[in-house]
Amino acid sequence: MPLKKILCIGAGYVGGPTMAVIAANCPDYDVTVVDINKARIAAWNSKSLPVYEPGLQEIVEKQRGENLHFSTDVVRGIEESDIIFVCVNTPTKTFGLGAGKAADLQYCEKTARMIKEHATKDMIVVEKSTVPVRTSKIINEILSHGDSPHKFEVISNPEFLAEGTAIKDLQNPDRILIGGRPCASGEAAVAEVSAIYESWVAKENIITTDAWSSELSKLTANAFLAQRVSSINSIAAVCESTGADVIKISEAIGADPRIGAKFLKAGPGFGGSCFKKDILNLVYLCETFGLPEVAEYWGQVIKMNDYTQNRAVSRILKSMFNTVAGKRIAVLGFAFKADTGDTRESPAIQIVESLAEERAEIVISDPQALENAQQDLKEIENVSFTDDPYEAVLGAHAIVIVTDWQEYKELDYGKIYSSMEKPAQLFDLRNILSSDELYEIGFNVHLVGKKSKVHKGS
Repeated sequence: MPLKKILCIGAGYVGGPTMAVIAANCPDYDVTVVDINKARIAAWNSKSLPVYEPGLQEIVEKQRGENLHFSTDVVRGIEESDIIFVCVNTPTKTFGLGAGKAADLQYCEKTARMIKEHATKDMIVVEKSTVPVRTSKIINEILSHGDSPHKFEVISNPEFLAEGTAIKDLQNPDRILIGGRPCASGEAAVAEVSAIYESWVAKENIITTDAWSSELSKLTANAFLAQRVSSINSIAAVCESTGADVIKISEAIGADPRIGAKFLKAGPGFGGSCFKKDILNLVYLCETFGLPEVAEYWGQVIKMNDYTQNRAVSRILKSMFNTVAGKRIAVLGFAFKADTGDTRESPAIQIVESLAEERAEIVISDPQALENAQQDLKEIENVSFTDDPYEAVLGAHAIVIVTDWQEYKELDYGKIYSSMEKPAQLFDLRNILSSDELYEIGFNVHLVGKKSKVHKGS
């Protein structure tokens, strides 16, 4: 019996890892990932993958050439496939109606039209990209309009991956969400997509619903997580003003089972490709449906995140005698979180740009994100880059830890202190280090949501 063919359109952070794990767990499926970006596909076919995720390299190398393929031939992929996963980009619009908030769905629409043009059989189209509620209806209208001899069923199957743990999340998901039309053909399509995941996921962890609820669930999940980050960062500001300790507060409220401990770590604010984009999308959705109070509520989550990043810069300036002009500042970490090279919406971008405006001499180090950092900061002149953190801190007046990489917890801070200008300032925006130990070494130490420990005379 020939293998069923799965096609994924879009070889980015979602499509590549998701299809690699499907191929690894579903030997009865032949999986192809296509993208019009030739350089990206070439990277997927090389030893230097375009996406860094712990465990991804091993899976790709094992499955590639077996039942996992990467190609730029989108048309052939559509012609030969039985199920198509759509994993294209849905960025925030930068033009026209809804600019700055609404999702730009042009790539989704173009993909739907291409599928309709080149399909050779009845087909299930799986909406994997994060989209506004009712997008599945739009895609279905495009596919079903006209004289196509084929029938299409559009399914919503949003991803709930956390970058840095994406492979772990895919191999052992806490839930798989699949939504379809409440009719016989829709339910059959949901069951067929569910069968793919049932190869390795317990059936009780697969939630089925209608497509619109599935779409809105993705936006809601990200909004709730981002809200928790902004909430604890707002309390961190109160702690710094009152002398309370946000770490102890997080432990205390996190022990309450009604609240839970996750996403209660104060820091420089959230980043990544999803949180800000999805909340803005939700705000626009609420405005469109005449719900201004709801829109304002979720918009405040974004405002608090911006405030958090601005407050970090203000604290750096205040602690360094209100000027950083001509001072060397070592920024350790540029990825928006550890164990990824992704810098999209990273807090480091705004922080570095603000310090650069103050004429600081900035040197950035990150084990995975330097290439992206150089692209993000290409318009800024007084920034340099190194993959060696010890080189970054040499002669620095201050260190700013922005990303919680494990290796930053293991550095020799005694050696680092001796190589820096004095007073040596250390701003740990992730609270990953011991302020007492750093203070004993000689640093002036500034953690988030805790009173600074500063030597007399500094």
